[in-house]
Amino acid sequence: MSIHFSCTMCGRCCHDLRLPLAIDEALDWIARGGEVQLLCDAIVWPQEPLETDALAQHRRRRSFAAQSGRLPVRVTVTLVAAFAGPCPNLRPDMSCGAYHRRPRVCRIYPAEVNPFLPLDPAAKVCPSDAWSHTGPALMRAGRIANADTAALIAQSREADERDRVAKTYLCALLGYDTAALANEGFAVYAPARLRLEAALRAAQQSGAALDDPQPRSSHPWHFITNRSTTLATLQSIGASAGRAEDPSGPAHTPAYLGFFDGDISDSDRLNSLCAPGPLQL
Repeated sequence: MSIHFSCTMCGRCCHDLRLPLAIDEALDWIARGGEVQLLCDAIVWPQEPLETDALAQHRRRRSFAAQSGRLPVRVTVTLVAAFAGPCPNLRPDMSCGAYHRRPRVCRIYPAEVNPFLPLDPAAKVCPSDAWSHTGPALMRAGRIANADTAALIAQSREADERDRVAKTYLCALLGYDTAALANEGFAVYAPARLRLEAALRAAQQSGAALDDPQPRSSHPWHFITNRSTTLATLQSIGASAGRAEDPSGPAHTPAYLGFFDGDISDSDRLNSLCAPGPLQL
């Protein structure tokens, strides 16, 4: 089966976004006056996964080791360009004002960077005529058909793995130590632009100097959640955890972006705690 795509320049994909960025892209976005946030999530990591567990290895490559209470965890930090309404680079004619400097994720769209997230045209905001079979092939037999897009996806994954070292330092520099449970939400930090820029540059230099293949947080991490069942489970297995809205939580308590309102079943909750899953970004 083939998926064809041709951009109609409708501009729908350029509104109300959190665009994942590599560190070099985040610095460029900040330099042009944009706002960058940090999305933090973590997963309980009781033991190292098998090499054949592709999903867990994908999670491992883009995260760093840490401790939460008595539990070993892995923390993923995603830098995002955040904006409400139209992208600051979007022109009135729906063309991109930073086309040659746009982030990789914009160049890759509508393909997926996450290898475990299948491309679903119905889940995209593009109009139906963008998916006409008369357009160029985007996917063939489940594989990216365009060589340039495939290369950009590979670069994005490499940047994720490379940047995790610097992100370990970044969180230490900024004093950030709180994450949501993976697949349930994100802890959202929104530091001042100049403060983040300075910390990113310092973390980038520290990460490059060390180039640690197994980065580990220098400080313990804390989970936040808006779900009582998740909180009870995390605390019962020895994690440091609290409610997202608790004002007595750790310093620098972030905002909470949750995926669910109500509680989930016991089996689903245990699966989310113990099975590394893809980041839906």
